[in-house]
Amino acid sequence: MKTRELGRTGIQVSPYCLGTMKFGQVGNPDHDDCVRIIHRALDAGINFLDTADVYGPHGESEEIVGKALRGRRDDIVLATKVNGRMGEDPNRGGNSRRWIIAEVEHSLRRLGTDHIDLYQIHHPDPRTDLEETLSALTDLVRSGKVRAIGSSNFPASEIVEAQWVADRRGLQRFRTEQPTYSILNRGIEHEILPVCQRYGMGTLVWSPLAMGLLTGRYRKGRTVSPRDARMRWVPRHMTDERKLDAVEQLIPLAEEAGLSLTHLAMAFALTHPGVTSAIIGPRTMEQLDDLLAGAGTTLDDALLDRIDEIAPPGTDLGPIDVSYTPPAVERAALRRRPAGERAAVTR
Repeated sequence: MKTRELGRTGIQVSPYCLGTMKFGQVGNPDHDDCVRIIHRALDAGINFLDTADVYGPHGESEEIVGKALRGRRDDIVLATKVNGRMGEDPNRGGNSRRWIIAEVEHSLRRLGTDHIDLYQIHHPDPRTDLEETLSALTDLVRSGKVRAIGSSNFPASEIVEAQWVADRRGLQRFRTEQPTYSILNRGIEHEILPVCQRYGMGTLVWSPLAMGLLTGRYRKGRTVSPRDARMRWVPRHMTDERKLDAVEQLIPLAEEAGLSLTHLAMAFALTHPGVTSAIIGPRTMEQLDDLLAGAGTTLDDALLDRIDEIAPPGTDLGPIDVSYTPPAVERAALRRRPAGERAAVTR
């Protein structure tokens, strides 16, 4: 498997990045089977692994990765993330110096390593100053516990702000961004990918298969069982009529090209010059083998033009329930003047 440059870090990574969110109680609870899946991916040429402290949940995924990498750690680019809630205590989560400095030690222990190649901030934290976060991450880089730092799910404006803060204060800057990207959710083409390219940042895109919608398993008119984990996690996404309509158009397009929908979707995600790696998240060995079978698939311009007609560039056909929502959108109080001020304006 050919490698690509991870932004301007000098690190070489495979176009497929093995995501481990499905390893543990929320997906595949068999640790030995998960280890075999990781080894199969490494043997196939994948050298890039992405996990997070909250996966599993609560560190279980990191523990599985640690078991799998024993004796193989030096050949792997290992990425993990911090921010998610790791307990009832309100300080066990977020992007504060207090939590980052504490939690990196927990991740290192679970992963069984003395350093993390890419340490990412999982989500923005409006309560914490970016300088506070970058200062803590800079100390981790200088201590040798972290090699490079990145962001995940950041709006374009905060990516730019983080670059400016780092430049003004002489701090380490984010070298990567991890946004969602698929045929059905192309919104990052509008600003995030161009901004990352401008600042020489690598991008690891998550959910290139649109959380399963681009596998062909979920079709319009088919009832999804309420017991399906996706219906509990992202119900709006899984029942979005615009997305399901697009899937019905993409399936015959893939068949005409002699491809499975899965392979079409993965190849699409890796076609954009701003994308470094696409994160795959297999739960079983069969799913991994299917994804590996499509490695190296390329799409010609005519096929890409037809995809553009179905899902226009720079457009999200619908929201993803778990995507980061800025406070200005999420909290009604930030969009509305106090009632007293509104009344004063109308008089």
